[in-house]
Amino acid sequence: MVFSKQYTKFLALGAVWISTMGVLADSDFNWDTLLPSTKLNWKPCYSGFECTRLIVPLDYGSAAAGNASIAITRYPSNSSKSDYLGPVLLNPGGPGGSGIDYAVAFGAEIATILGDGFDIVGFDPRGVSYSTPTVSWFKSDAERALWIPPTQDIVYPSVNESVYAVARQWARAQVQGLFAEERAGGYLQYITTDNTARDMLRITEAFGQEKLQYWGISYGSVLGSTFATIFPVSVLDMEAWYSANLTAQGLDTDKGLQMFVDGCFAAGLDDCAFYAPSSAQITANLQTLLDSTKTNPVPVNTLFDSLYSASSFFQVLAEGLADLAKGNASTIYTAFIEAPPFECAADSNSTSPPIPFHENAFEAYFSIGCNDAVAVNDTVQELQKFYFEAQKVSNFGEFFAYWRVMCSGWKVHREGRFTGPVGAAKTSFPLLVIGNTVDPVTPIAGANKTAKAFPGSVLLALDAVGHTSVNAPSACVHGYLRQYFVNGTLPEAGTVCTPDSPLFPSSTGNSTTTSGRRDLDPRLNLSKAGRAIGAAQRRITRN
Repeated sequence: MVFSKQYTKFLALGAVWISTMGVLADSDFNWDTLLPSTKLNWKPCYSGFECTRLIVPLDYGSAAAGNASIAITRYPSNSSKSDYLGPVLLNPGGPGGSGIDYAVAFGAEIATILGDGFDIVGFDPRGVSYSTPTVSWFKSDAERALWIPPTQDIVYPSVNESVYAVARQWARAQVQGLFAEERAGGYLQYITTDNTARDMLRITEAFGQEKLQYWGISYGSVLGSTFATIFPVSVLDMEAWYSANLTAQGLDTDKGLQMFVDGCFAAGLDDCAFYAPSSAQITANLQTLLDSTKTNPVPVNTLFDSLYSASSFFQVLAEGLADLAKGNASTIYTAFIEAPPFECAADSNSTSPPIPFHENAFEAYFSIGCNDAVAVNDTVQELQKFYFEAQKVSNFGEFFAYWRVMCSGWKVHREGRFTGPVGAAKTSFPLLVIGNTVDPVTPIAGANKTAKAFPGSVLLALDAVGHTSVNAPSACVHGYLRQYFVNGTLPEAGTVCTPDSPLFPSSTGNSTTTSGRRDLDPRLNLSKAGRAIGAAQRRITRN
């Protein structure tokens, strides 16, 4: 989403689902050295960035609840004062993704796409990462590691491994809900999307601007659409988000897997290691391999993960599956899982300072998502039925059913929080909504629905497999982004872009390098910046 002094602009990429951010910044800057303030007191941080902490009310309806401190970083504009176009706020998804990490990783490339006139601003939403209070309901790092295995932020516990799986996860949800209610203090009820939307307005006003300019990815589209509804002025099905029913998000998931099969056949043996003489044979070979894991389990789920960034992972997936068929699971494991082992904190005699708590994507994910949603009071039998219905929508239905199972134990729901409906008859400027034609978790149907909820908005389609356009870099998309942010120009209705790279790149193709500079040839520069963002996004998601 985007807003400036003259008008409001809104950008939403994809829909909503977790986008786990790795630790990129915690070793380079100590946020405790910054004193929170009601003003933006910028201090140098990282390399070429500036940081500050902004005080906002925990409860916008009552000052008695106290305050929160929002961690903010910016990649500063290098334009003259007369050419300055204001801040563009970023949200990388989740919920629970660190906007600080995102900006540090992608700030220069995003500046390349949007141009010199903007401050590229990352912030950690309330409850997340460097913002305080930081959501956590564990008494120690060791307790957290015992409850959440190192990979669980990106690998969901299975709800189809046995007839007891839903019941087991329901039981965990009850305990987790009690932990959150008893240990997170009185602030947890205020960690919601509507309050984060209000925080974004406070950040914008602290910059001296009247209107928000915003780029939201995945869950960021929920945050942006909520903002545009609360402050009438994207892309998950927002109705699904607030109703705790994400089943429809699997509408295109199976299509993505079919694209792998068809793409592999079209690429041939030289470029797809899992090749077979027909798409039907590839499907049969894949099913045989999946069936074999029931008796010979493999400790990693790669099919779903690969759909997030098909242009980068399909070839890797094919190599892993080919080796797995030969009895070698190491290729597929090392390609998709790089979780570090848990280490206890240094002892009291250590000279190394402790690292401030930072990685709370798991806690923030469920806190924000379950706080936002309606109360889920389903029994185990009702959740089992919900899972079976989700399986009818997609073979990957368990990923979408898991969300509701975990929210079934949630106890915290603030009275008066925003629960929808999302939409506004009139906004101060039309929104730009971007959706991939085959998105495994945020189908383009949700993007269409969001665009229609804000009359005058335009849906820009990217004909690609992957979760949001950042995972399928396209100079075409980035060109429209720049026009929209700088000039407020929307693409024609019905515009469809294509990605820069094929699903199975030719082994004879030439590699290129990326650059974060802002002053190169526009289309070449956009393409390079897009590839850099995609590469960094994939690295973060896998860590």
